[in-house]
Amino acid sequence: MSGKVRNLVLVLGDQLDPASAALDGFDAARDRVWMCEAADESRHVWSHKARIALFLSAMRHHAVALRARGLPLLYHHLDQGSLPSLRETLRRDLPTLRPERVVLLEPGEWRLRRDFEALAAESGVPFEFRADRHFLCSREDFAGWMEGRRQPRLEHFYRWMRVRGGWLMQDGGKPAGGRWNYDADNRSGFGAGGPGRVPPAPAFRPDAITEEVLRLVAARFSAHPGGLDRFDWPVTRAQALSAMRDFMIHRLPRFGPGQDAMWAGEETLWHSRLSAALNLHLLQPREVCAAAERAWREGAAPLASAEGFIRQILGWREYVRGIYWQTMPGALEDNALGAEAPLPAFYWTGDTPMNCLRQCIGDTLRSGYAHHIQRLMVTGLYALLLGVRPRLVHEWYLAVYVDAVEWVELPNTLGMSQHADGGRMASKPYIASGRYIQRMSNYCRGCRFDPALATGDRACPFTTLYWDFLDRHRGRFAGHPRLGQQVLNLGRKPQAELAAIRARAAALRAGA
Repeated sequence: MSGKVRNLVLVLGDQLDPASAALDGFDAARDRVWMCEAADESRHVWSHKARIALFLSAMRHHAVALRARGLPLLYHHLDQGSLPSLRETLRRDLPTLRPERVVLLEPGEWRLRRDFEALAAESGVPFEFRADRHFLCSREDFAGWMEGRRQPRLEHFYRWMRVRGGWLMQDGGKPAGGRWNYDADNRSGFGAGGPGRVPPAPAFRPDAITEEVLRLVAARFSAHPGGLDRFDWPVTRAQALSAMRDFMIHRLPRFGPGQDAMWAGEETLWHSRLSAALNLHLLQPREVCAAAERAWREGAAPLASAEGFIRQILGWREYVRGIYWQTMPGALEDNALGAEAPLPAFYWTGDTPMNCLRQCIGDTLRSGYAHHIQRLMVTGLYALLLGVRPRLVHEWYLAVYVDAVEWVELPNTLGMSQHADGGRMASKPYIASGRYIQRMSNYCRGCRFDPALATGDRACPFTTLYWDFLDRHRGRFAGHPRLGQQVLNLGRKPQAELAAIRARAAALRAGA
């Protein structure tokens, strides 16, 4: 293509939807697609090698698919001439391409929206931000739902989304099965016998494009955390669809009861591992929810499993996106509990005597994945109880998980995991002692620490820090309807025991 471009269509690395609204009205004779691999996108947090590789491989495969459709494409490879940032590379290209406008989906990250708005003002080229049809609730609709709500709650939003879209509904506007929520049926541990035989998640062997990316990442990002030996993620839409079908057949039927359970050596269990493909837009939430509902209606999966899975996508995923755009950029600095401790160094290595953390962080560093309870109730819980500065926790989660994009990760981390928003997202902090981990996993077997003990050399750090957390924040939570009883239990402890808990907690923080 030569001469002036009408629409320069930007495709970002987490917007790999072949039916993207950014391509509406695309004219191959007058328009051009622009994609860029920018080093800053891997370095603004210290990204896991597998996360970098997933984005780059999926982008390169998407570029091949766009060219196969006859769409003119300018693609900047990381090792062939892109500048460090998306903004700088695009700034360099605008005078040469001379587009009438730049067209893109609304970015999923506030930082990029800010950068592109600044570049539009600086360059004088209009930027047209189009609504992202990938999501089931637009930002405008979410803002409308929020109007007049002093205390938004997921459950209210989820029911509204169910009714609005007709998901899992029966005649008369009632929820299927007569209940909106099957959480009470979906909180089981595995018991002493463990999960039994778990069907393996599908693994996608790297092709030539992915192999080239893996070599590039290993060479250029050698100091970054994590490994690439087990890279088997879906990087195309066809692979993502295959992964979705496999989950619906083999793991959705048992997803519900075991979704909160953990087991050493079992990384995936009954979880879908579809979040990365969803967050790259290789899968659409509509088709994933529809497949789960169809499995239930055809008798292939129980309602509790289908409902629990759909709630994660239709409810939680859409909810946190809405909260993100309602609260940024101020949410980055949320720290309602005044937590200022550093992130323990072992979060980057897994080198800790606490078996649960060693297992969960080890899984994360090997593959870039851990399921939601490992994130919330092991790595997140420890950081919350220890009092780690919330932004450091956010940056760790954004760095180490292959499915992490800021709009979904930041509200989950700062709001749900660290209670840094003071209760905007969740009515109480998700706190527990080591007893919770013992009940929901086998991690405590063979661990040197005893989850029943809060003091002494064998005391579980989670249990010590649980009581210390309540002690440090008793003024905030004494009258809380869901935590008040726990504060009362704290008050029954002898002063000598409380002093020992405080001293051990201080030592744990000092050793972080």
